[in-house]
Amino acid sequence: MKIAILSRNKKLYSTRRLVEAAQERGHDVRVIDPLRCYMRLSPGLAEMHYRGKVLEGFDAVIPRIGASITFYGTAVVRQFEAMGVYCVNTSDAIQRARDKLRSMQLLAQDGVGMPTTVCADNPDDTEDLIDMLGEAPHVIKLVEGTQGQGVVLTDTRSASQSLIEAFRGLRAHFLLQEFIREAKGADLRAFVVGGRVVAAMLRQAKPGEFRSNLHRGGRATQVRLTAEERRTALRAARTMGLGIAGVDLLRSDRGPLLLEVNSSPGLEGIEGASGIDVAALVIRHIERTLEKRRKP
Repeated sequence: MKIAILSRNKKLYSTRRLVEAAQERGHDVRVIDPLRCYMRLSPGLAEMHYRGKVLEGFDAVIPRIGASITFYGTAVVRQFEAMGVYCVNTSDAIQRARDKLRSMQLLAQDGVGMPTTVCADNPDDTEDLIDMLGEAPHVIKLVEGTQGQGVVLTDTRSASQSLIEAFRGLRAHFLLQEFIREAKGADLRAFVVGGRVVAAMLRQAKPGEFRSNLHRGGRATQVRLTAEERRTALRAARTMGLGIAGVDLLRSDRGPLLLEVNSSPGLEGIEGASGIDVAALVIRHIERTLEKRRKP
């Protein structure tokens, strides 16, 4: 089997592990920078070029598309789809997950539990927006932020108003959410592959910080998910249409609440905390999917 991994840096832990796992199972694997791909579009023809040569003969693509290259990165994934190549996460699914507002709307429509979330565009609606959410503290998130960037906790109503005005001044799109106090700075990451939760970890924020992202100094440990937490993670991944997903949940007094669904979840934290070879499970998922597709 010939596999392409779309990644800007072959030295990244997640990229290296996927390469190792594919090679261990005897596959031909190549790391391709999506920004160096260029396309030829003609009626009835979809063609991809890379560093002066035509890309062809691939059976599967594993997209590792960062937030900063979503537009062109998903166009590259879309071109591989047009070429008939199996993409573990489709271009549409990546775009849905990358847009926090869109993903929250879809998940709420599907009945997935989540913190109360509000948003508005007009400054005249700010007072009523905050009233809809309730008393502080509030969590304010940029719609396109990643790894905890653009996520701020405000302790008072006036602080929320000031931050909203600042974001509007920057023409930034944002959401307001209720703060789940009982979570105590911890969240869960469920790693979903092919409709199964294959690994999980609990992330605890460092002292004085409410964001538990490992890039923010959070600490990861192995955790056993409840049946309800597993169901919520699987439902969220299915709603987004993702074959591979990192689903972030909070433990609350009213059950698991969804924070975010990540279409390019990192492997280093989850493999280190769980002790599970997640990269190998990703490759096996590709093998099983392609085997089913080949059957008449």
